[in-house]
Amino acid sequence: MKQHRVIIDTDKCVGCGKCARVCVAHNIAVDRKKAQTKLNDCVMCGQCGAVCPVKAITISGYDTGQIDKTGDIRLNPETVLDVIRFRRSIRQFKEKEIPREVIRQILEAGRLTHTAKNMQDVSFVVLEREKKRVEQMAVSLFRKIKPLADLSSPMARNNRIDDHFFFFNAPTVIVILAENKTNGLLAAQNMEFVAEANGLGVLFSGYFTMAANASRRIRKALRVTKGKRVAMTLVLGYGDVKFLRSPQRRKLDVRYM
Repeated sequence: MKQHRVIIDTDKCVGCGKCARVCVAHNIAVDRKKAQTKLNDCVMCGQCGAVCPVKAITISGYDTGQIDKTGDIRLNPETVLDVIRFRRSIRQFKEKEIPREVIRQILEAGRLTHTAKNMQDVSFVVLEREKKRVEQMAVSLFRKIKPLADLSSPMARNNRIDDHFFFFNAPTVIVILAENKTNGLLAAQNMEFVAEANGLGVLFSGYFTMAANASRRIRKALRVTKGKRVAMTLVLGYGDVKFLRSPQRRKLDVRYM
């Protein structure tokens, strides 16, 4: 893993102190009108470099640079609420492949997602060619445990575990891996928004996520590295069903204090 270090170009630095004020680690101070780091140990979140007006601060060890923000970017709040309001889990998909550029955008949304302590611990497995083989491993596992589930759950008894029980013939599945599960779930939500923006239907497969974490064989097939686990699984494709109205939900439960 590449080592990261905050680099301050003192020739460019104008001593404005903005970097010191936003540093979450309180690791930057301004001395004699020049910013400097106190310790090498840092969160490496990049807040300092993002706020510097003269581009005097960079972080070493990254293959990607920063992108300049050219204006305020704001989403329409009612549009965002409608996306959430009419969102449905999709289990019926058209026989239509997802363009590679769309997959790239979805993965980019996951990569850019903020993580706790700037861990950047989220990685992805895109199942296409191996999708059927991996799904059959999970099907085999669930068929073994179904008799036990049937004893306690009428809903389980109504479920038939066929060969497409997990992925529903969707063209692409993205398995999200993370050390911290919350980081993986945050990435999953952002990825869903980009998928929806591209006209895709999405299913959060908790069942496959459960199977993968329970099966060493599946984790080996996915090449899950030590310290990581499956945080969530996104089943993606063009939906073959059209919902005409929003789902009903319980009323807002909130307390202002």
